[in-house]
Amino acid sequence: MVHSSSSPRESLAGPRARLLQLSQARGASLAALSELLGRNPSYLQQFIRKGSPRKLEEQDRATLARFFGVNESELRETQEKSYENPLGRRGADEWVDVPRLDLGAAAGAGRVPGGEAAFDTFRFSRRWLEEQGLARAELSAIRVEGDSMEPLLNDGDEILVDRSPRPFRDGIHVVRLGDTLMVKRVASVGPGRVALLSQNFAYPPVEVAAEEVAIIGRVVWKGGRV
Repeated sequence: MVHSSSSPRESLAGPRARLLQLSQARGASLAALSELLGRNPSYLQQFIRKGSPRKLEEQDRATLARFFGVNESELRETQEKSYENPLGRRGADEWVDVPRLDLGAAAGAGRVPGGEAAFDTFRFSRRWLEEQGLARAELSAIRVEGDSMEPLLNDGDEILVDRSPRPFRDGIHVVRLGDTLMVKRVASVGPGRVALLSQNFAYPPVEVAAEEVAIIGRVVWKGGRV
């Protein structure tokens, strides 16, 4: 169906004028577009001419934007709040890309690590990192493999590891023992000795000389599916 060739009213502005312009350029009637949205045939005619509804529903806006091949913002009132706009205005310097390494830290018996090349990144707000005390952290992300750290860390979780050089203190770390990469709670148990502890009591503690363990980094955050 072809829309009439009448031009927009002088009072039309913003998304109403833009929608009418797009429909005329595409040769699509407002009635047909309304039906595309699953609405009554007069829905968009009333939106444009009578201002009712006052604004398009988010789902309707998205459907129309896809149909016309335009950005959804073209059909949004300028005063409408959007989750997209605040993020879109942020500069590149307000984000920190954290590499995801192509290896896993075993939360179990341990494993020999594979390559450590980054295959992807997580993007974090610089402000959020500052709020977490991680503004100067040297971060990388790796996955957890196994169940020895459950329920704290689950198989498949992704963890942020801070590799910044710092004095050792007890806590959850990614460590290398021989050729094996593990995530464990590391605790001092005497001069020159540390214990590698699991959260899952099915796994007994492992006590080794401190010099046998390389502390890769401290685990500072985790993420995973619910």
